[in-house]
Amino acid sequence: MSISAARTGAVIRKEVTEFRRSRFIMSTMGIFPVIFLIAPTAITLTQKASAPSHALDKVVGFSLLYLLLIPVVIPSTVAAYSVVGERDQGTLEPVLTTPVSREELLIGKATAIFLPAAGLAYLMFGIFLAAVRFGATPVTATAVWHSPELPADVFFIPLLASWGIWIGLAISSKASDVRVAQQLGIVASFPPLAFIGLMSFLVINPTLILAASLAGALLVIDGAACLVVSRLFDRERLITGTKPSTGTAGPAQ
Repeated sequence: MSISAARTGAVIRKEVTEFRRSRFIMSTMGIFPVIFLIAPTAITLTQKASAPSHALDKVVGFSLLYLLLIPVVIPSTVAAYSVVGERDQGTLEPVLTTPVSREELLIGKATAIFLPAAGLAYLMFGIFLAAVRFGATPVTATAVWHSPELPADVFFIPLLASWGIWIGLAISSKASDVRVAQQLGIVASFPPLAFIGLMSFLVINPTLILAASLAGALLVIDGAACLVVSRLFDRERLITGTKPSTGTAGPAQ
């Protein structure tokens, strides 16, 4: 499989332009991260210096893990819209009739979603740390900076964003309705969200070994998902809106 950097770059530029024109995508990337930032920041800043250490550790762990919702929900929602939404607008067919391969198209779309989504996740994470640094009590700030969840956020943001993107693209490539694709994209985000919730409430003890194991598993899954989504991507069905008939020529390049 040969991937052209020029064609992939053209897809990325085209996707970024489409994002700027889409009110849904701009509102998703502009409003949702702020919503997910408010709760953990408010909870952390309102902790008193006299709070018991074990209670403070729970609050800090919950807040840091809660921020991981951003790189899961935002990319999956945008990715779920990416293919079916563009098809509804009539802008997908011209792209599918160009020499761009399905791998180049999917990688271009994934990259165009990943960069702003991961960037927003890191930005919200930085704002949270800055708010803790200047607004929280010294005891709370120390608990945040020494929390085992802190490095986990740094490493898991790109991994979770990739997960959400590939799941969303797989759904968007097969769905025929934008709203259904978005709903399924959120539902498909539940596995990592459920795991995050279990760690937030200490049902599962978040340790460095567990985090490293989970990160390795997500890395493998993200790599495999790229190949799987590429095979699921049916150019003819997306153009015609129907499944290809029996005897149709081999898969599009």
